[in-house]
Amino acid sequence: MTLIELITAQAARLKQAGVSFGHGTTNAFDEAAWLVLWSLGLPLEALEPNAQKQLTDAQRTKAEALVGERIASRRPAAYLTREAWLQNVPFYVDERVIVPRSLIAELLADGEGEGTLDAWLSDRTQRVLDLCTGNGSLAVIAALAYPEITVDAADVSEDALAVARINVDRHQLAQRITLRRSDLLDALPGPYDLIVCNPPYVNAESMATLPPEYRAEPALALAGGTDGMDLVRRILRDAPERLSADGVLVLEIGHERGHFERAFPRAEVAWLPTSAGDHGVLLMTRDALVRLARG
Repeated sequence: MTLIELITAQAARLKQAGVSFGHGTTNAFDEAAWLVLWSLGLPLEALEPNAQKQLTDAQRTKAEALVGERIASRRPAAYLTREAWLQNVPFYVDERVIVPRSLIAELLADGEGEGTLDAWLSDRTQRVLDLCTGNGSLAVIAALAYPEITVDAADVSEDALAVARINVDRHQLAQRITLRRSDLLDALPGPYDLIVCNPPYVNAESMATLPPEYRAEPALALAGGTDGMDLVRRILRDAPERLSADGVLVLEIGHERGHFERAFPRAEVAWLPTSAGDHGVLLMTRDALVRLARG
């Protein structure tokens, strides 16, 4: 059996089993390719040049077993491989954190190019906060994209910060990224020129119907209360005191735009375009946050 034949067969298994995607892949073939290549010790880019390579029975058995574990456990593939990629940057992950997939990464990765976020930043942008950092992926991507900045990466979870430490050290950024334990902004003095945050924002109804793959992730990092806005309310309330005069807040709310607009009808918001559309990530200036707080 060739590599491509094995991947195709495993994709059929995943599709028939009805597993859920969204933790690094969006379809059965890509998920199968990831798992099969990882089981063989090959990088993802090895598929095309090795597609017709004949595999041994032992290699096939090992790959089939990993796909079988994915089906039986319904755990995201990243938890099985202990690795996830965001904007082509590799990160260690395990069950202590959600699998990184923030759309904010797209806005940061362009760095000092012509990305949407650059229009809101300046040469005075020096101090950045990655709030609800999880495995530290946004902090790392920001530091890689903007070599002149320093980053605080904060989370309420000690477990998450332990995983973030692995990734900060992996990318040799300990001199520029400081890990901080904080319940949202409570223990963070600021002022920050940029705050990026992918907080728990899934509403209660959606939480109750999540596929098993998402329920395998820490609920602490997903659940945002009845309308998904419980933590967002605190962030918008406290952010003005943690931002510099020209500072901005970039906040991801996924599919919760409707709930956000009902909760904050007077908020002056810029919706930032990403690969998922222009509804999932918003930006607010410090001035807009101050006006919102004043009612």
